[in-house]
Amino acid sequence: MGENLLTAVYFCGISNEHAEIIDIAEVAAYTKTISLVGEIWHQKDFPVIDPDEVAAKIRGDGIKRIVITGYQPGMFKSFFTKAMVQAGNDPGDVFLACFGEFGAYKRADTERAKAILACAIYGVSFEEAASPEEVDTSLDTLVIGGGIAGIQASLEIANGNQKVYLVERTGTIGGHMAMFDKTFPTLDCAACILTPKMVEVGQHPNIDLMTYCEVKDVTGEPGNYKVKILQKARRVDLATCIGCGTCSEKCPRKAVSEFDADTTLRKAIYIPFPQAVPNKYLIDADNCTYVENGKCGVCAKVCPVPDCINLDEQDELVEVTVGNIIVATGFKVFDAKRIERYGYGKYPNVVTSLEFERLVNAAGPTSGDITFRTQDKKKNWIFAPEGNKPKSIALIHCIGSRDENYHKYCSKVCCMYSLKLAHLVKEKLPDAEVYEYYIDMRSFGKGYQEFYERIKNEGVNIIRGRTAKIDQDGDKLLLRSEDIVGDRLIEQSVDMAILAVGLEPREDTTEIGEMLGISIDSDGWFNEVNYVSDPVDTFTGGITVAGVCQGPKDIPDTVAQASAAASRVLQSILKGKIRKSIKELSLESIEKRAKELSIIMEGQL
Repeated sequence: MGENLLTAVYFCGISNEHAEIIDIAEVAAYTKTISLVGEIWHQKDFPVIDPDEVAAKIRGDGIKRIVITGYQPGMFKSFFTKAMVQAGNDPGDVFLACFGEFGAYKRADTERAKAILACAIYGVSFEEAASPEEVDTSLDTLVIGGGIAGIQASLEIANGNQKVYLVERTGTIGGHMAMFDKTFPTLDCAACILTPKMVEVGQHPNIDLMTYCEVKDVTGEPGNYKVKILQKARRVDLATCIGCGTCSEKCPRKAVSEFDADTTLRKAIYIPFPQAVPNKYLIDADNCTYVENGKCGVCAKVCPVPDCINLDEQDELVEVTVGNIIVATGFKVFDAKRIERYGYGKYPNVVTSLEFERLVNAAGPTSGDITFRTQDKKKNWIFAPEGNKPKSIALIHCIGSRDENYHKYCSKVCCMYSLKLAHLVKEKLPDAEVYEYYIDMRSFGKGYQEFYERIKNEGVNIIRGRTAKIDQDGDKLLLRSEDIVGDRLIEQSVDMAILAVGLEPREDTTEIGEMLGISIDSDGWFNEVNYVSDPVDTFTGGITVAGVCQGPKDIPDTVAQASAAASRVLQSILKGKIRKSIKELSLESIEKRAKELSIIMEGQL
């Protein structure tokens, strides 16, 4: 092949104006050192307007191949394909090198960005060139996070007859799914799906369930990780507690219930919810009078089981050795107080979607009755069964999502769970007026569009438009919104407003990422190797991600990804080998491998 395969590299959509992104000037300087590259074009200096003009430049410079690189290079492919045809070249010689596809977002990822681009220039996939060697692996696995993702991954591996350590920071597994009343679009009972899996985890001989624990340190290397886990003092013996509840009945101290999204109170010694696994009591040290000042101790006095409650128990640090780690730490919901114009935290009947989930749940603070928030004797705002019922309710979509001021991304689940909540309102309060304000209806999953059509036929007023503000107007809430379809502004009085809060990374994501050597993307989620072809592996060998910690997704997608992560772990266990970390590969080694695999020889120039 004596053909000249001179390559042009086109940098699109990025510059060095933002200090957080990769160093494009450094990447471009590196690109010039590759002899296959004849031209480097930057979008700001090379407008893609007239394909004839670009075709003339391609012919004049003798360009035979074009590599478009950046964060959205596919946006420019059709233009350059047309220009290549007009220049008399093969349109198949236009290639893409997307930095974001392989997790190169930040300045620290500049070397990886160079490697991604080098592979595209040599016509080799990054995954093929960046293939580290394999080492022996320990057979045990650590799963961090006991939500539906962690539960599913643990069961898959344990049912493969392998040992799993499942670490959950709260007193029970179940995560956010345990808080839900129904799942969309089938309206199945969330607990009916989840609790059998929870019980199976609690009883499985291959799963060491470690609730009320936190991973504090990870050392070692792929296949041989030493993990230090802090076992926080429950102060109640898991082996002897019979769950009778006498201790909780007599406890004089109350605190907000995290499981009920702070909509009601619980005692300082408590079971998170009736179906908790393990179904045992624990003491909230932050709200226990004895832990604070050495007084009280009523729970230990009334407990019918001798020595079951040890109020002086201390935290303990344990260490385990594992070959694989699955990160399934989940998410937190957006804090609606950040958007002051909606009045959350100021007006008692402006509630979040997660609070409303607990309100309509039969195991919630009102046994499923929809009531107004009221104050108890100590001025705590809670939901109580004896509260009055609203006659009109508005649901506001995209709170904290698809907003340049907060999170630009779509949280994916808000449209569907808002439709579900609208259905539950009509089910429990048939005469109530329900209004739903949305930007775009994103009903993307199996049966989702049909569910949307069903809700429209149930008498829910679905209005396309943003809500600008919520004010208190006497006993009512006054919404100022818009109706895009009707081309009008709306002022509407309702009894209650539900804010469909989006999903965001947990506050400890960066800390966990640094501990495990996992990079974080521009939105704060854990990075995968490749969003399309490898959404569970990370650039650290032996560490995979599953569930919403990797990005917003619904329950079916979360379960599927958890199963995929478990299959990767089982593959390595069956082989007895695991790949070392991609992030440890040098640019030189990746470039060398790409040259070896490439059919484009530098001698062709």
